[in-house]
Amino acid sequence: MTERTCYACGATADAPATHCDCGEPLWLDSDPLDFDWNAVVDDPGMWRYAELLPFESPGGVADAAGGTPLLRLPRLDEFAGVRLHLKDEGSNPTGSFKDRGSALGVAAALESGADTVGTVSHGNMAMSTAANAASAGLDCVVLVPDDIPESRIALISQYGPTLLRVRGNYAELYDRSLELGAELGIPFYNSDVPLRVEGQKTTALELCEAFAPEVPDAIVLPVSSGGHASGVWKALRELEAVGAIDRVPRLYFAQAAACAPIAEAFAAGDEGVSPVEGGETVAYSIANADPPSGTRALTAARETSGGVVAVSDDEIRAARRAIAESGGLSVESASATSLAAIRRLAADGELDADDDVVAVATGRGISESPPASEKASVDRVGIDELGERLAAR
Repeated sequence: MTERTCYACGATADAPATHCDCGEPLWLDSDPLDFDWNAVVDDPGMWRYAELLPFESPGGVADAAGGTPLLRLPRLDEFAGVRLHLKDEGSNPTGSFKDRGSALGVAAALESGADTVGTVSHGNMAMSTAANAASAGLDCVVLVPDDIPESRIALISQYGPTLLRVRGNYAELYDRSLELGAELGIPFYNSDVPLRVEGQKTTALELCEAFAPEVPDAIVLPVSSGGHASGVWKALRELEAVGAIDRVPRLYFAQAAACAPIAEAFAAGDEGVSPVEGGETVAYSIANADPPSGTRALTAARETSGGVVAVSDDEIRAARRAIAESGGLSVESASATSLAAIRRLAADGELDADDDVVAVATGRGISESPPASEKASVDRVGIDELGERLAAR
């Protein structure tokens, strides 16, 4: 499947094109002619939706991509202000939704005869692409920014990729890698390229099947490049087109206030997303100042009567604590933005207490120690004081 379509103008192009002449990103022209929930197959994870995917699983770790749980977490309802459901993408093999796109990308590479895949990333996607390539016996090239923390270098390196730290503008690296990939025969599965988006759409397929024949009132997920948001929107459009769902849930996207170009464009009523000067945030992995699919995500929010919310670091920290203390799950800060946004939307009257709302927790994140400012302070107590302290807890 090589034909790609522009969501904005409808123009088509063939692989390896990733962007339309109008400037907007392309996605695979894969609108199904028919599909219902009885068409799913007894394959592992995301591959149960074979009818809606262009390639079969390559096996190995790719078989474990997707199939993540959708959890009803009533103890978080009061904090969230809605009936909360949480899609736990941390259950993917390398701990994030990125495995869905990486698995499909590796399947495509094997089908085409490529012996190497690549990506540009500073975290979860780098680890995911390298792991899936290793499992499939492919070489992998990972390009990271020069200022990446050393702890991340060690985690990505464990899968044996060719890992290069690149000086220069990180946004330019995205485009340059695609150019070099085309020249060298290396498919680069960057954040919002068509095949990655196609794999990531399975997040929405799974949660809609879990709700079938109903749909949730709203789906809320963090947004960085806009690739995952695009995939979720694409899946919902396809399901509605074939009658597998009778309406599209509202889509809301969450960003960290320190770096929120899509939220700023939404609030201003702009038609497109412009780059911003991003600041520092605890949600480091979604701090994308120039999102390549930002306008597509903006369009998805508007066309589903949803929105884009910028939440503060304090709101993110509170949401992350709530997920751990009342939900029993550990998520990265970027994942917690979805719950922080839901809480804000409920407080503002955008969501009602009886709405069924899905928070997509995009992953447990790349494993590294938290900053010193966030490390827990643990009191010491003598054994003779233990009973008194436990009674007073």
